[in-house]
Amino acid sequence: MSQKISLTRYLVEQQRQDGHIPPELRLLLEIVARACKSISQAVNKGALGGVLGTAGSENVQGEVQKKLDIIANEVLIEANEWGGHLAAMASEEMEGIYLVPNRYPHGEYLLMFDPLDGSSNIDVNVSIGTIFSVLKKPEGHPGVTEQDFMQPGTQQVAAGYCIYGPQTTLVLTVGDGVSMFTLDREQGSFVLVQENIRIPEDTKEFAINMSNMRHWDTPVKRYVDECLAGVEGPRGKDFNMRWIASMVADVHRILTRGGVFMYPWDKREPQKAGKLRLMYEANPMSWLIEQAGGAATNGRQRILDLQPGKLHERVSVVLGSKNEVERITAYHLEPKAGL
Repeated sequence: MSQKISLTRYLVEQQRQDGHIPPELRLLLEIVARACKSISQAVNKGALGGVLGTAGSENVQGEVQKKLDIIANEVLIEANEWGGHLAAMASEEMEGIYLVPNRYPHGEYLLMFDPLDGSSNIDVNVSIGTIFSVLKKPEGHPGVTEQDFMQPGTQQVAAGYCIYGPQTTLVLTVGDGVSMFTLDREQGSFVLVQENIRIPEDTKEFAINMSNMRHWDTPVKRYVDECLAGVEGPRGKDFNMRWIASMVADVHRILTRGGVFMYPWDKREPQKAGKLRLMYEANPMSWLIEQAGGAATNGRQRILDLQPGKLHERVSVVLGSKNEVERITAYHLEPKAGL
Protein backbone atom coordinates (compact mmCIF):
# COMPACT_ATOMS: atom_id res chain seq x y z
CA MET A 1 0.00 0.00 0.00
CA SER A 2 1.33 3.44 -0.91
CA GLN A 3 2.29 5.67 1.99
CA LYS A 4 -0.39 8.07 3.19
CA ILE A 5 0.57 11.71 2.72
CA SER A 6 -1.07 14.06 5.20
CA LEU A 7 -2.13 17.61 4.39
CA THR A 8 0.63 18.89 6.69
CA ARG A 9 3.30 16.91 4.84
CA TYR A 10 1.90 17.99 1.48
CA LEU A 11 2.03 21.66 2.48
CA VAL A 12 5.54 21.34 3.94
CA GLU A 13 6.70 19.84 0.65
CA GLN A 14 5.02 22.67 -1.24
CA GLN A 15 6.91 25.11 0.98
CA ARG A 16 10.23 23.37 0.33
CA GLN A 17 9.68 23.11 -3.40
CA ASP A 18 11.32 26.33 -4.62
CA GLY A 19 9.61 28.13 -1.76
CA HIS A 20 6.34 27.61 -3.63
CA ILE A 21 4.36 28.79 -0.60
CA PRO A 22 5.75 30.74 2.35
CA PRO A 23 5.60 29.17 5.83
CA GLU A 24 2.98 31.68 7.01
CA LEU A 25 0.59 30.62 4.25
CA ARG A 26 1.21 26.95 5.03
CA LEU A 27 0.32 27.48 8.67
CA LEU A 28 -2.76 29.50 7.73
CA LEU A 29 -4.04 26.70 5.49
CA GLU A 30 -3.48 24.16 8.26
CA ILE A 31 -5.58 26.29 10.62
CA VAL A 32 -8.37 26.59 8.03
CA ALA A 33 -8.30 22.79 7.62
CA ARG A 34 -8.54 22.33 11.41
CA ALA A 35 -11.54 24.64 11.50
CA CYS A 36 -13.17 22.59 8.73
CA LYS A 37 -12.69 19.46 10.84
CA SER A 38 -14.58 21.14 13.69
CA ILE A 39 -17.38 22.21 11.34
CA SER A 40 -17.53 18.67 9.96
CA GLN A 41 -18.07 17.29 13.45
CA ALA A 42 -20.94 19.72 14.07
CA VAL A 43 -22.51 18.88 10.70
CA ASN A 44 -22.21 15.14 11.33
CA LYS A 45 -24.02 15.37 14.66
CA GLY A 46 -27.02 17.02 13.07
CA ALA A 47 -30.11 16.83 15.24
CA LEU A 48 -28.12 15.07 17.97
CA GLY A 49 -26.06 18.23 18.42
CA GLY A 50 -29.07 20.54 18.37
CA VAL A 51 -27.68 22.42 15.38
CA LEU A 52 -30.46 21.97 12.83
CA GLY A 53 -33.08 24.58 11.96
CA THR A 54 -32.98 28.34 11.60
CA ALA A 55 -31.36 30.78 14.00
CA GLY A 56 -34.15 33.36 13.77
CA SER A 57 -31.84 35.93 12.17
CA GLU A 58 -30.81 37.15 8.71
CA ASN A 59 -27.40 37.75 7.18
CA VAL A 60 -26.34 40.90 5.34
CA GLN A 61 -28.04 39.69 2.14
CA GLY A 62 -31.37 39.31 3.93
CA GLU A 63 -31.20 35.51 3.87
CA VAL A 64 -32.45 33.51 6.84
CA GLN A 65 -29.48 32.10 8.74
CA LYS A 66 -29.33 28.50 9.83
CA LYS A 67 -27.87 27.66 13.23
CA LEU A 68 -24.97 25.94 11.49
CA ASP A 69 -24.27 29.06 9.40
CA ILE A 70 -23.55 30.99 12.58
CA ILE A 71 -21.64 28.13 14.23
CA ALA A 72 -19.41 27.64 11.18
CA ASN A 73 -18.74 31.37 10.94
CA GLU A 74 -17.70 31.54 14.60
CA VAL A 75 -15.51 28.44 14.29
CA LEU A 76 -13.58 29.94 11.37
CA ILE A 77 -13.09 33.28 13.11
CA GLU A 78 -12.01 31.80 16.44
CA ALA A 79 -9.64 29.34 14.79
CA ASN A 80 -7.92 31.94 12.62
CA GLU A 81 -7.82 35.16 14.61
CA TRP A 82 -4.98 34.21 16.97
CA GLY A 83 -2.53 32.50 14.61
CA GLY A 84 -0.58 35.59 13.61
CA HIS A 85 -0.94 34.96 9.86
CA LEU A 86 -3.95 37.18 9.16
CA ALA A 87 -4.64 40.89 9.09
CA ALA A 88 -8.39 40.56 8.61
CA MET A 89 -11.23 38.28 7.50
CA ALA A 90 -14.45 38.69 5.53
CA SER A 91 -17.41 36.35 5.53
CA GLU A 92 -20.62 35.99 3.57
CA GLU A 93 -22.39 36.02 6.95
CA MET A 94 -20.95 39.36 8.15
CA GLU A 95 -21.71 42.83 6.83
CA GLY A 96 -18.20 44.23 7.20
CA ILE A 97 -14.68 42.92 7.54
CA TYR A 98 -13.41 41.37 10.78
CA LEU A 99 -10.11 42.87 11.94
CA VAL A 100 -7.78 40.63 13.90
CA PRO A 101 -7.92 41.91 17.50
CA ASN A 102 -4.90 43.92 18.66
CA ARG A 103 -4.20 41.39 21.41
CA TYR A 104 -3.04 38.97 18.69
CA PRO A 105 -0.12 39.35 16.27
CA HIS A 106 -1.08 40.46 12.78
CA GLY A 107 0.02 38.81 9.55
CA GLU A 108 0.03 39.74 5.88
CA TYR A 109 -2.92 37.69 4.62
CA LEU A 110 -6.63 38.30 4.14
CA LEU A 111 -9.05 35.38 4.48
CA MET A 112 -12.51 35.29 2.90
CA PHE A 113 -15.03 32.50 3.33
CA ASP A 114 -18.53 31.22 2.86
CA PRO A 115 -18.69 29.32 6.16
CA LEU A 116 -21.44 26.94 5.07
CA ASP A 117 -22.42 26.87 1.41
CA GLY A 118 -25.72 25.17 0.57
CA SER A 119 -27.51 26.06 3.79
CA SER A 120 -30.89 25.04 2.40
CA ASN A 121 -29.61 21.45 2.36
CA ILE A 122 -28.52 21.31 6.02
CA ASP A 123 -31.76 19.95 7.43
CA VAL A 124 -32.26 17.37 4.66
CA ASN A 125 -28.82 15.74 5.05
CA VAL A 126 -27.46 16.69 1.61
CA SER A 127 -23.81 17.66 1.04
CA ILE A 128 -22.82 21.18 2.09
CA GLY A 129 -19.42 22.78 2.48
CA THR A 130 -17.05 25.60 3.38
CA ILE A 131 -15.46 27.72 0.64
CA PHE A 132 -12.38 29.89 1.30
CA SER A 133 -10.05 32.27 -0.49
CA VAL A 134 -6.75 33.83 0.60
CA LEU A 135 -5.35 37.16 -0.62
CA LYS A 136 -2.21 39.02 0.34
CA LYS A 137 -2.72 42.37 2.03
CA PRO A 138 -1.51 45.19 -0.25
CA GLU A 139 1.89 46.47 0.84
CA GLY A 140 2.30 49.93 2.27
CA HIS A 141 -1.24 50.15 3.63
CA PRO A 142 -1.38 51.00 7.34
CA GLY A 143 -4.17 49.05 8.98
CA VAL A 144 -6.78 47.19 6.94
CA THR A 145 -9.86 48.51 5.15
CA GLU A 146 -12.51 46.92 2.95
CA GLN A 147 -10.66 48.36 -0.03
CA ASP A 148 -7.75 46.01 0.66
CA PHE A 149 -10.07 43.10 -0.15
CA MET A 150 -11.05 44.57 -3.55
CA GLN A 151 -8.63 42.47 -5.55
CA PRO A 152 -9.48 40.47 -8.68
CA GLY A 153 -9.46 36.68 -8.36
CA THR A 154 -6.14 36.50 -10.20
CA GLN A 155 -4.52 37.83 -7.00
CA GLN A 156 -5.55 34.84 -4.87
CA VAL A 157 -2.65 32.96 -3.28
CA ALA A 158 -4.72 29.98 -2.09
CA ALA A 159 -8.30 28.82 -2.48
CA GLY A 160 -10.33 25.75 -1.73
CA TYR A 161 -13.37 24.18 -0.19
CA CYS A 162 -14.25 21.44 2.26
CA ILE A 163 -17.29 19.35 1.41
CA TYR A 164 -19.20 17.59 4.17
CA GLY A 165 -20.77 14.57 2.52
CA PRO A 166 -20.36 10.80 2.78
CA GLN A 167 -16.70 11.71 3.24
CA THR A 168 -15.30 15.02 4.44
CA THR A 169 -13.05 16.11 1.60
CA LEU A 170 -10.78 19.16 1.29
CA VAL A 171 -9.92 20.45 -2.19
CA LEU A 172 -7.09 22.97 -2.45
CA THR A 173 -5.01 25.00 -4.87
CA VAL A 174 -2.04 27.25 -4.20
CA GLY A 175 -1.61 27.99 -7.89
CA ASP A 176 0.10 24.75 -8.86
CA GLY A 177 -2.80 22.48 -9.77
CA VAL A 178 -5.61 21.08 -7.63
CA SER A 179 -5.21 18.46 -4.91
CA MET A 180 -7.85 16.56 -2.96
CA PHE A 181 -7.65 15.30 0.64
CA THR A 182 -10.10 13.12 2.55
CA LEU A 183 -10.46 13.27 6.32
CA ASP A 184 -9.27 10.07 7.96
CA ARG A 185 -11.20 10.22 11.22
CA GLU A 186 -9.17 7.46 12.83
CA GLN A 187 -5.94 9.28 12.07
CA GLY A 188 -7.51 12.69 12.68
CA SER A 189 -5.97 14.31 9.63
CA PHE A 190 -6.65 15.03 5.98
CA VAL A 191 -4.90 12.54 3.69
CA LEU A 192 -3.99 13.15 0.05
CA VAL A 193 -6.15 11.09 -2.30
CA GLN A 194 -5.60 12.81 -5.65
CA GLU A 195 -3.18 15.30 -7.20
CA ASN A 196 -3.25 17.30 -10.43
CA ILE A 197 -7.00 16.90 -10.92
CA ARG A 198 -8.04 17.49 -14.53
CA ILE A 199 -11.55 18.28 -15.80
CA PRO A 200 -12.48 16.75 -19.18
CA GLU A 201 -12.81 19.47 -21.84
CA ASP A 202 -16.05 17.92 -23.12
CA THR A 203 -19.05 16.72 -21.16
CA LYS A 204 -22.61 15.42 -21.42
CA GLU A 205 -23.76 16.85 -18.09
CA PHE A 206 -25.04 20.27 -17.10
CA ALA A 207 -26.22 21.70 -13.78
CA ILE A 208 -28.77 24.49 -13.54
CA ASN A 209 -31.97 25.24 -11.64
CA MET A 210 -34.56 24.50 -14.33
CA SER A 211 -37.38 26.04 -12.29
CA ASN A 212 -35.97 29.46 -13.25
CA MET A 213 -36.13 28.80 -17.00
CA ARG A 214 -38.82 31.41 -17.63
CA HIS A 215 -36.53 34.08 -16.15
CA TRP A 216 -33.37 33.25 -18.13
CA ASP A 217 -31.78 35.37 -20.80
CA THR A 218 -31.86 34.14 -24.42
CA PRO A 219 -28.31 32.65 -24.59
CA VAL A 220 -28.93 30.43 -21.56
CA LYS A 221 -32.29 29.25 -22.91
CA ARG A 222 -30.63 28.47 -26.25
CA TYR A 223 -27.87 26.41 -24.65
CA VAL A 224 -30.19 24.39 -22.41
CA ASP A 225 -32.69 23.83 -25.22
CA GLU A 226 -29.89 22.42 -27.37
CA CYS A 227 -28.83 20.09 -24.56
CA LEU A 228 -32.40 18.91 -24.01
CA ALA A 229 -32.83 18.21 -27.74
CA GLY A 230 -30.37 15.36 -27.27
CA VAL A 231 -28.93 13.22 -30.02
CA GLU A 232 -31.51 14.49 -32.53
CA GLY A 233 -30.65 18.14 -31.81
CA PRO A 234 -27.77 20.39 -32.91
CA ARG A 235 -25.41 18.97 -30.28
CA GLY A 236 -25.81 15.42 -31.57
CA LYS A 237 -25.63 13.84 -28.10
CA ASP A 238 -27.80 13.27 -25.05
CA PHE A 239 -27.15 15.30 -21.90
CA ASN A 240 -27.95 14.55 -18.27
CA MET A 241 -28.98 17.31 -15.87
CA ARG A 242 -27.80 17.55 -12.26
CA TRP A 243 -28.69 20.14 -9.63
CA ILE A 244 -27.82 19.74 -5.94
CA ALA A 245 -28.39 23.37 -4.90
CA SER A 246 -25.08 23.40 -3.01
CA MET A 247 -22.49 25.07 -5.23
CA VAL A 248 -19.75 23.24 -3.39
CA ALA A 249 -21.34 19.86 -4.18
CA ASP A 250 -22.01 20.70 -7.83
CA VAL A 251 -18.43 21.94 -8.30
CA HIS A 252 -17.05 18.87 -6.55
CA ARG A 253 -18.89 16.65 -9.02
CA ILE A 254 -17.47 18.65 -11.93
CA LEU A 255 -13.92 18.39 -10.59
CA THR A 256 -14.44 14.66 -10.19
CA ARG A 257 -15.97 13.79 -13.57
CA GLY A 258 -16.59 16.94 -15.61
CA GLY A 259 -19.71 18.91 -16.42
CA VAL A 260 -20.84 22.51 -16.54
CA PHE A 261 -22.47 24.55 -13.75
CA MET A 262 -24.60 27.61 -14.46
CA TYR A 263 -26.09 30.15 -12.09
CA PRO A 264 -26.92 32.89 -14.60
CA TRP A 265 -28.35 36.37 -14.41
CA ASP A 266 -32.12 36.32 -14.63
CA LYS A 267 -34.96 38.78 -15.08
CA ARG A 268 -36.38 38.61 -11.55
CA GLU A 269 -33.79 41.07 -10.22
CA PRO A 270 -32.39 42.65 -13.38
CA GLN A 271 -30.37 45.21 -11.45
CA LYS A 272 -28.23 42.42 -9.92
CA ALA A 273 -25.43 40.91 -11.99
CA GLY A 274 -26.17 37.47 -10.55
CA LYS A 275 -26.90 35.53 -7.38
CA LEU A 276 -23.56 34.09 -6.26
CA ARG A 277 -20.97 36.10 -4.35
CA LEU A 278 -17.88 37.06 -6.32
CA MET A 279 -15.49 37.16 -3.36
CA TYR A 280 -16.66 34.16 -1.32
CA GLU A 281 -17.87 31.72 -3.97
CA ALA A 282 -17.15 32.62 -7.59
CA ASN A 283 -13.48 33.61 -7.29
CA PRO A 284 -12.21 30.62 -5.28
CA MET A 285 -14.28 28.12 -7.29
CA SER A 286 -13.23 29.69 -10.60
CA TRP A 287 -9.56 29.45 -9.69
CA LEU A 288 -9.94 25.81 -8.70
CA ILE A 289 -11.74 25.06 -11.97
CA GLU A 290 -9.12 26.86 -14.06
CA GLN A 291 -6.28 25.15 -12.21
CA ALA A 292 -7.89 21.83 -13.18
CA GLY A 293 -8.06 22.76 -16.86
CA GLY A 294 -11.61 24.09 -16.92
CA ALA A 295 -12.97 27.57 -17.53
CA ALA A 296 -15.12 30.05 -15.61
CA THR A 297 -16.90 33.15 -16.89
CA ASN A 298 -19.82 35.40 -15.99
CA GLY A 299 -21.24 34.61 -19.43
CA ARG A 300 -19.14 37.30 -21.06
CA GLN A 301 -15.73 37.53 -19.45
CA ARG A 302 -13.38 35.57 -17.24
CA ILE A 303 -14.51 35.74 -13.63
CA LEU A 304 -10.96 35.96 -12.24
CA ASP A 305 -10.41 39.20 -14.20
CA LEU A 306 -13.40 40.98 -12.66
CA GLN A 307 -12.55 43.93 -10.42
CA PRO A 308 -14.67 43.77 -7.24
CA GLY A 309 -16.46 46.96 -6.30
CA LYS A 310 -17.91 45.94 -2.96
CA LEU A 311 -17.53 43.23 -0.35
CA HIS A 312 -20.74 41.34 -1.10
CA GLU A 313 -20.80 41.82 -4.87
CA ARG A 314 -22.79 39.25 -6.82
CA VAL A 315 -22.00 37.72 -10.18
CA SER A 316 -23.34 35.32 -12.79
CA VAL A 317 -21.39 32.07 -12.96
CA VAL A 318 -20.72 29.60 -15.78
CA LEU A 319 -17.94 27.15 -14.95
CA GLY A 320 -16.70 23.64 -15.67
CA SER A 321 -15.62 21.72 -18.76
CA LYS A 322 -13.78 24.17 -21.00
CA ASN A 323 -15.53 23.57 -24.32
CA GLU A 324 -19.02 23.92 -22.84
CA VAL A 325 -18.15 27.11 -20.95
CA GLU A 326 -16.67 28.60 -24.12
CA ARG A 327 -19.83 27.70 -26.07
CA ILE A 328 -22.14 29.33 -23.52
CA THR A 329 -19.91 32.42 -23.38
CA ALA A 330 -19.89 32.67 -27.19
CA TYR A 331 -23.71 32.60 -27.19
CA HIS A 332 -23.73 35.57 -24.80
CA LEU A 333 -21.30 37.53 -26.95
CA GLU A 334 -23.28 37.17 -30.16
CA PRO A 335 -25.12 40.31 -31.35
CA LYS A 336 -28.62 40.66 -29.87
CA ALA A 337 -27.82 38.03 -27.24
CA GLY A 338 -29.68 39.87 -24.50
CA LEU A 339 -27.88 41.63 -21.67
